[in-house]
Amino acid sequence: MDYIKDPMAIESRSFEIITEELGPKSFTEDEGRIIKRMIHTSADFEYADITKIHPDAIAAALEALRSGCRLYTDTRMAMAGINKNILKKYNSEVYCLVDDPEVAVEAKERGLTRSMIGIERAITDEATKIFVIGNAPTALFILCETIKKHRAKPAMVIGVPVGFVGAAESKAELLAAGVPYITTIGRKGGSTIAAAIVNALLYMP
Repeated sequence: MDYIKDPMAIESRSFEIITEELGPKSFTEDEGRIIKRMIHTSADFEYADITKIHPDAIAAALEALRSGCRLYTDTRMAMAGINKNILKKYNSEVYCLVDDPEVAVEAKERGLTRSMIGIERAITDEATKIFVIGNAPTALFILCETIKKHRAKPAMVIGVPVGFVGAAESKAELLAAGVPYITTIGRKGGSTIAAAIVNALLYMP
């Protein structure tokens, strides 16, 4: 059987198929770049309908990234999927504290998730301008609570935690938090989706 073997050709053809099957949609070109990469990562066209992008989100994220900033992710998986070469080009970097030994100890002592303790610490870092949450609703709840108390003002938040307990509710909190966001309505999301959103921003011309 003859099939495409070249990685770049596979990706190119994938995006052609996505564009063809999406048909006419009412999002901007840059929004389309993000949504198509989410679909490319998941093969799930529902992301075209459930993704919500704040009007200032893309510009705010690009300004922060290209000025040099830190991104905090709630999982190592999301961090692994983000293009480090482009981040380095802009003097930006990504980090995660969920497996930090001190975070693990504090989480056990306080009876909280490591994701909650990790984001509490990341919030205190002034260089961290973008938060990327793809797994832990608890982390997104903490971030939104802190924003509403005027103790944090990130440039932009990518909040796409996946799951059945708190995922949809935490994303609803993000919609009302008063900061630029990219999120999804409902249960869908995940670390791979979060990384795809970051990469779509990094690949923008």
